[in-house]
Amino acid sequence: MKKALITGITGQDGSYLADLLLSKGYEVHGIIRRASSFNTARIDHLYQDPHVHGVRLFLHYGDLSDSVNLVKLLYELQPDEIYHLGAQSHVRVSFDIPEYTSDITAVGTIRILEAIRESGVRPRFYQASSSEMFGRVQEIPQTERTPFWPRSPYAVAKVFSYWVTVNYRESYGLHASNGILFNHESPRRGETFVTRKITRAVARIKLGLDEFIYLGNLDAKRDWGYAPEYVEGMWRILQQDQPDNYVLATNETHTVREFIERAFAHVGLDWEKYVRYDKRYERPAEVDLLIGNPAKAKRELHWEAKVRFEQLVQIMVDADLALLRSKT
Repeated sequence: MKKALITGITGQDGSYLADLLLSKGYEVHGIIRRASSFNTARIDHLYQDPHVHGVRLFLHYGDLSDSVNLVKLLYELQPDEIYHLGAQSHVRVSFDIPEYTSDITAVGTIRILEAIRESGVRPRFYQASSSEMFGRVQEIPQTERTPFWPRSPYAVAKVFSYWVTVNYRESYGLHASNGILFNHESPRRGETFVTRKITRAVARIKLGLDEFIYLGNLDAKRDWGYAPEYVEGMWRILQQDQPDNYVLATNETHTVREFIERAFAHVGLDWEKYVRYDKRYERPAEVDLLIGNPAKAKRELHWEAKVRFEQLVQIMVDADLALLRSKT
């Protein structure tokens, strides 16, 4: 039985990855931060029926700012694979708390890599890199060879994590890979991220619970995929004999405005009656266009996105409608 350790297991990607690895027979361990209330809603279903996976999911208190704890965990667990998904992952928020973002999202990565080196374990390591690293894009579409031009403290921190992963791979012979994932969404997406904010608002407006939604830049273009498919890409990356860097994307781009239009149209509403502009949601430096070319992933990992934009929007709106109806 393979043993995997996931940082950020309570997030969107971490929860879907836990689902996937348990279905493949892994023993799964996750790091969670100590808080006064539980933040495990996305993985609670894994405990509902212990007969589904048996007792193969274990959570450990820890923090990406605590290097001693990370070394102890690796000594204790001896994982075969580490998926480093934990971060302060909200781009707009990173402008408000740049120092914290840098400490957790950037330095947190080097703490884990150093823990691997110090503990002497030799797991395969996955670093969750981001399309935000491309920022002011230098070519269209973006590939594994496109230069980075980050436009937020979050993106700068992710560039640091990308290169330190490459550096430890080349310096210490670690099986350490980067997955450069373009935007990927789902009903488990956090409610402060623009796609989920939109679909949740659409559901609330449709059910008469809200009148408006307030948003910033509607012209930003993104390459949006479906999160469960992208975590399978993460797993495939770590099954390769040699570590490498891979772009996971759909090779399609759509504006935030298109996402809004499709979401409201799905419930029979005219979006222009309900959307209001609020400058507070604008970034100090915007990323205007992201679109990734996943040709390498398709060729080497046999991975490609199957859920396309229209279907993704419908999945998320339907899920938020069902969620709200279950509460009323």
